[in-house]
Amino acid sequence: MRKLLLFFFFTTLVQVTAAQQSVIDQLLYGVAYYDEYMPYDRLDKDVQMMKEAGINVVRIAESTWSTLEPQEGVFDFKHIDRVLDAMHKAGIKVIIGTPTYAVPTWLVRKYPDVLAITSRGPNQYGPRQNMDISNKDFLDHAERVIRKLLEHVKDQPAIIGYQIDNETKAYNTAGPQVQKKFVSYMHNKFGTLDSINRAFGLDYWSNRINSWEDFPSMVNSINASQNAEFAKFQRKLVTEYLSWQARIVNEYKKPGQFVTQNFDFDWAGYSYGIQSEVDHFAAAKSLDIAGVDIYHPSQDALTGTEISFGGDVARSMKGGKNYLLLETEAQGFAQWVPYPGQLRLQAFSHLASGANMVEYWHWHSIHNSAETYWKGLLSHDFQPNPTYNEAKTIGKDFQRLSSHLLNLKKTNKVAILFSNEALTGFNSFRFESGTKRSYNDMVRLVYDALFRMNVGVDFVDPTSTNIENYKLLVVPALYAAPDSLLQRLNRFVKNGGHIVYTLRSGFSDQNIKVRSVLQPGIVSEACGISYSQFVVPKNVALKDNPFRVNPEDNQVSSWMELITPATAKVLAYYDHPVWGKYAAVTQNNFGKGMATYVGCVTSASVMEKILADAVKKAGLWGEDQNLYFPVITKYGTNQSGRTIRYLLNYSAQPAVVKYTFGSGYELFSGKKVNTNSEIKLEPWDVKIVEQQ
Repeated sequence: MRKLLLFFFFTTLVQVTAAQQSVIDQLLYGVAYYDEYMPYDRLDKDVQMMKEAGINVVRIAESTWSTLEPQEGVFDFKHIDRVLDAMHKAGIKVIIGTPTYAVPTWLVRKYPDVLAITSRGPNQYGPRQNMDISNKDFLDHAERVIRKLLEHVKDQPAIIGYQIDNETKAYNTAGPQVQKKFVSYMHNKFGTLDSINRAFGLDYWSNRINSWEDFPSMVNSINASQNAEFAKFQRKLVTEYLSWQARIVNEYKKPGQFVTQNFDFDWAGYSYGIQSEVDHFAAAKSLDIAGVDIYHPSQDALTGTEISFGGDVARSMKGGKNYLLLETEAQGFAQWVPYPGQLRLQAFSHLASGANMVEYWHWHSIHNSAETYWKGLLSHDFQPNPTYNEAKTIGKDFQRLSSHLLNLKKTNKVAILFSNEALTGFNSFRFESGTKRSYNDMVRLVYDALFRMNVGVDFVDPTSTNIENYKLLVVPALYAAPDSLLQRLNRFVKNGGHIVYTLRSGFSDQNIKVRSVLQPGIVSEACGISYSQFVVPKNVALKDNPFRVNPEDNQVSSWMELITPATAKVLAYYDHPVWGKYAAVTQNNFGKGMATYVGCVTSASVMEKILADAVKKAGLWGEDQNLYFPVITKYGTNQSGRTIRYLLNYSAQPAVVKYTFGSGYELFSGKKVNTNSEIKLEPWDVKIVEQQ
């Protein structure tokens, strides 16, 4: 009997695992679709046009709670039903979004406390994402609408997965109930007020807390340690909220269906850097598949960097697993309407980073409200246009090449170590200290340089267990870190790893309290340097232009640490009548490895030279580095065990590439490609070689 039970268990496990893997058994090419927004009934026509474009998946329902539940306890599923039925009939898969990121009017009228109270006061109804995600009334009604929706649709055969909420954050919620939960969190974490006062330095300006009843609101705190801990708490609210939704959905989903979330990134007019309001790695643990939204400049500003950055972060969220691109622009802003060829280049760029799905937000342009001038794949007239016509070529190639390009596995030996705590701490003082650069500016300074040199990158954070698997770590502005992490990084170098640190790394502990030792504190052991002063540079360059860049690129900006080497070799001194005796960039052999320290904000060109040197000394400089931006190459292993090599031209100029990689076949044309042959890339072109 026991053997029979074990056989049943393992057979079921294999069946479930196979089902989960078989859901995404082809490349997904899709759009968000909102039947509720249409000015007239055109569902059949839309389905026809989707089929013609090779669209094989749509995402629905996540934006329309007020349509789904027009009054409390009254539900209307007609829009969802007709879309599900039409898509199933057409063979188009569906992802259902839980409709909780924009609350209906009746909920706010009956339960006004669902709107978040922030540092600016109580939110008003109107914008989306204005609620308190920890509010009991919100959670009760959110759970009810989720359960009603899932109970209604769970047996629909078109559904392949569920997206929980939408670009979720804590939305700066900081009202009395949130404050009460924060005090409880602090009590559980620190135990005593003396521990908090000591860790956060609260004697300053009479901020000491002597009674739990006196614990002040965080809304106007001047203590960076308190603010950073509150930011961590708010990120924890997001992690718990998404985990809560995932648990509900998991009660209804069928074997083989997935749960995902469309994480977004910090915004600089486009997707720019590490999300400051969400701990992506922690929040992704409750998901089956990581999902992201990536928006980026196009036209003359298309570089592919944001596509690559977002994809590398998304892939790293689940330990290198493939991810879903749940939103990106088709036309988007007027300044983003793609040139001919760019939509195609963008789509395959996502696949090159490990995406299994490319989905546009959204199918059609909206005729009213806030996003009227954010254009979908179709314009306001719903007619075919150049972007739609280009999408048709992408859809056909996705279908034809799916077995070659699906589930691309990527293995990198370089990782960027990022930290949400360091982000919060660094940004807390960027204006007061004179740097003005944000944490993400520092992350992008190093990431963009590696991207231009075709160095493949993963992301790790302080919780990652695989840091030691890499040969080179790049550590931008690790402003806040516990002793244990810094000691771990020292061991990494001592055991043969290579690290490149940038300025202000190791500066404060995990509580944003500056270490009372010579900087850079614990990592001084591996770096072989020290400093006690830092200044804002004016008319400072690197002496004798040691990295041989253009004179204007040899300048130092924003911040400079006055470094004294102990055992380190100096790669660059400052060129200044007073500060000229101090080092700007150093390199130190420590144990079996090497640590490079960059104590100033350099130009992109100088950072590129520093990182190129580190890549070479780590033994990672290879054939990929024979190519350089705007020609980008990315590669991975497909399901057949063959190397897939992408060649991407982010330029309005044609390029001729000497192909030095393994011979194979170019997948679009089917032509043989030999090692050391030449490949011509047209403007905004992409070629894909399957190496044999």
